[in-house]
Amino acid sequence: MSDTRRRVKVYTLNEDRQWDDRGTGHVSSTYVEELKGMSLLVRAESDGSLLLESKINPNTAYQKQQDTLIVWSEAENYDLALSFQEKAGCDEIWEKICQVQGKDPSVEVTQDLIDESEEERFEEMPETSHLIDLPTCELNKLEEIADLVTSVLSSPIRREKLALALENEGYIKKLLQLFQACENLENTEGLHHLYEIIRGILFLNKATLFEVMFSDECIMDVVGCLEYDPALAQPKRHREFLTKTAKFKEVIPITDSELRQKIHQTYRVQYIQDIILPTPSVFEENFLSTLTSFIFFNKVEIVSMLQEDEKFLSEVFAQLTDEATDDDKRRELVNFFKEFCAFSQTLQPQNRDAFFKTLAKLGILPALEIVMGMDDLQVRSAATDIFSYLVEFSPSMVREFVMQEAQQSDDDILLINVVIEQMICDTDPELGGAVQLMGLLRTLIDPENMLATTNKTEKSEFLNFFYNHCMHVLTAPLLTNTSEDKCEKDFFLKHYRYSWSFICTPSHSHSHSTPSSSISQDNIVGSNKNNTICPETLPRTPQCHQGALRFMRRIIGLKDEFYNRYITKGNLFEPVINALLDNGTRYNLLNSAVIELFEFIRVEDIKSLTAHIVENFYKALESIEYVQTFKGLKTKYEQEKDRQNQKLNRFRRDAKALEEDEEMWFNEDEEEEGKAVVAPVEKPKPEDDFPDNYEKFMETKKAKESEDKENLPKRTSPGGFKFTFSHSASAANGTNSKSVVAQIPPATSNGSSSKTTNLPTSVTATKGSLVGLVDYPDDEEEDEEEESSPRKRPRLGS
Repeated sequence: MSDTRRRVKVYTLNEDRQWDDRGTGHVSSTYVEELKGMSLLVRAESDGSLLLESKINPNTAYQKQQDTLIVWSEAENYDLALSFQEKAGCDEIWEKICQVQGKDPSVEVTQDLIDESEEERFEEMPETSHLIDLPTCELNKLEEIADLVTSVLSSPIRREKLALALENEGYIKKLLQLFQACENLENTEGLHHLYEIIRGILFLNKATLFEVMFSDECIMDVVGCLEYDPALAQPKRHREFLTKTAKFKEVIPITDSELRQKIHQTYRVQYIQDIILPTPSVFEENFLSTLTSFIFFNKVEIVSMLQEDEKFLSEVFAQLTDEATDDDKRRELVNFFKEFCAFSQTLQPQNRDAFFKTLAKLGILPALEIVMGMDDLQVRSAATDIFSYLVEFSPSMVREFVMQEAQQSDDDILLINVVIEQMICDTDPELGGAVQLMGLLRTLIDPENMLATTNKTEKSEFLNFFYNHCMHVLTAPLLTNTSEDKCEKDFFLKHYRYSWSFICTPSHSHSHSTPSSSISQDNIVGSNKNNTICPETLPRTPQCHQGALRFMRRIIGLKDEFYNRYITKGNLFEPVINALLDNGTRYNLLNSAVIELFEFIRVEDIKSLTAHIVENFYKALESIEYVQTFKGLKTKYEQEKDRQNQKLNRFRRDAKALEEDEEMWFNEDEEEEGKAVVAPVEKPKPEDDFPDNYEKFMETKKAKESEDKENLPKRTSPGGFKFTFSHSASAANGTNSKSVVAQIPPATSNGSSSKTTNLPTSVTATKGSLVGLVDYPDDEEEDEEEESSPRKRPRLGS
């Protein structure tokens, strides 16, 4: 059987009954030796890696849905789906599956979904009982039909049989005709039965039935049936809402009729799932998994169709950024993009990347600058949602845009400054929009998601940009409220408490890679840019101490030495301690906050701050005895000082001892210059036997030859030789002679190496000469003598 490759997306169903995209690739059906059978293989189109390897099990139930989907379960809680780009590809793979299982490819499901107990009972049933006989579709049979539909829901095999019967006989359309008759006759009892019937058919969880029920011809009647819940005194008016209240607005006319129909269908089916159907019980929660899949794949198809229509998107952006576009039209355009971005979350990662890159190329970020500055709260909220999608997708893309924008625009109209101003000026008492914007701002200035390449370091570039162009906007309210020693309570406590807790707590030591010159006091506190943001919202109240303490406590909580050095250099503890002393013995929030600040420093043992506080302020604080915090800081300081002194003393002792050891070693060398000890070492290389200077080598060679003639070797014992040399002239004159160490492994009679020993031999050599000792294993007496003799440290002469 030849391989057939088709482009597919692989999905798995997660614990929340949502489909997760596992990637795009090409599917083939082939025999896999390891699995011992025909299998479905999907290889990624990007790198050829294996996305899926699944054996076509003869007993697995495969379902074909919507002409381009194949869904099956490989384990109790592991559902898989293949979404084909082309119907032909789906049909071909479906034929392969059916061929393995011996099924007719015209079926929509290859196996009955039954559990073990059902299977046992099913095997005992006669062949004639395989079909469910449906009652005739008449008004007086509605109760019987409702009982039948309700009774099969607990049995997987009976659900499958009923679904097949409903599909084959065109039963659903007949039921909907009865619904119209019941409404005309105001037959309430019949309408209640129809509610149970249609609800039960939805719980059959069959895609083929959904395609009938959610068609343009039938869907509104299905919604009508679901209005007549017997538990309600009065029927709901869902159809009235869908046809009159919910208006389909085309910001740009959609000419593709298939796309229009898909949008209408998806909205209505989502409404059925979210609004009409009651929350399923634990027993029912798996009944609507196919309905969830139906909506999911519809959304994927809608986004793909819109994204491929470049003319449509270009026209939308042109109107969005056109100054002549009225506010109502722009509001509709923004809401469209919000829904569009929300739908895009269903795309696979590669397609989602392409989607956002397309939006960026068309100018979504400049457009957001315009709409985020509008007075319309609804528009600003939608624009914030769009901005959050973009930041979540690629913070680097947003950073790059704002840095390029700064080269052409004033600081006041930069996108990131518009975001800061909207955060500060949020009028919502719950600060919903402000908190959302704070989170986005924190993501943008978080160094951990900044790129570092060989050509540029985004971390330093963007943070430099932010401190130079944006920090004065962020700190303007703080400076405004402290310029006259006054502080605004509502603004400071509500806004800055949240903003700085979000912005100033990145969980990383980002400042170490930030140039200190870019975070100067001029950039933060002494900015010459005057920005008064929302002055009308800033009434003055004397509550500044608590707000400033929260900010300082947050910074110290980072335990970042960069900030600690900034605090000590600027002597920023002085106003804190003055506030504590001015507060006197009053036990209030200010007192507790200051004490907690110093207690944190003590417990966390922040040494630089502890030393700064004790050395500069302890005399002023030692009188505070109702807590042990300051005495504890002094103790920590003294302990650390003692440790440092001990380290210093130990270092000095070690250095002195080293000098004494070296001096003693040299002295021992001088005392032993007449008898160098030759320790066994590995045989030296020939090039190591020669002095560096060639002339000295030649002189040494001549001296050695003359000495060899005068001192012939004498055999001291069998197999051993002892070399004795007379003192050279240099030794007689007091010149240091050099001892050279050589190690030669003695050979045994059979040529193998044996244990080497050091023989104490009296040898003196001229400067630069080599003395070698040959030791043989049969020299036992000298071996025993050497074991007890101390080994001198070898020293190589220069």
